[in-house]
Order: sequence, then structure tokens, then C-alpha cells
Amino acid sequence: MTRDQEESLLAHAVHFTNQQIPRSGEVRQLWSSSVLSSFSALMSSVPLVLCNGPGTCVPLCATGLLLGVLGLKRVLIIYVESICCVKTLSLSGKILYYFSDYFFVQWASLRDTYPKAVYLGRLG
Repeated sequence: MTRDQEESLLAHAVHFTNQQIPRSGEVRQLWSSSVLSSFSALMSSVPLVLCNGPGTCVPLCATGLLLGVLGLKRVLIIYVESICCVKTLSLSGKILYYFSDYFFVQWASLRDTYPKAVYLGRLG
């Protein structure tokens, strides 16, 4: 992503709303069935998934991707890698790097290794 694209992204990121969505998973719920509950949660919410690394976000992002493939709803997927990941991506990051619309890292060395990544410094 070029610096102009990064500045454009930041300029558009100023306005937002916060919306509570139905829970997309329960404790001890099977990973496969969480896709169905994630589908329900995304269909009733705004078209954006902002996640920061736990493995539980992967089914939600996969569901958002599936909704787009099926033409039901365009879901923007934004992933922010944990600040703890200095030299390599987390497992969630390695999976979602290829499927997210925007992929943020908090270390410049990761941006050099992963060209799609956006580095804006520490997001705190």
C-alpha cells in the first residue's frame, strides 16, 4: 500500500458508529457451527469486521468472505496484528493476511516482510 493510499484510508476512518451485534459464538461451541452463528451476526450488522488477532476471529472473517462470494453482503475485513508479533505473524495473521481488505502491523520489520501490510506505528 502506498503512502497516498494510507493517508486516504486514515482520512475516511474518522467517522464511525458503534453497533452491538448478536454473539457469533458460545463457549464450547463447535468451530464448524460457529460459522452459522457468525452468518447470523454479520447479516444483522454493519458491513465491517475489525479484529485484532484471536483465533476466534477467523470463523467470523471466513463468514464475511463467504457472504461476499455469495453476493449477499459486502463485508470489509480489517485485521490489526498484535503488537507482540515482532518478527513473524500470529497464526490468525498468517491466515487472514491473504483474505483481509486491510492488514495492519505495528512493527516496520513486518511491513518489509509482508508487502500488503500497512504500518502506521504503534496503534495504542
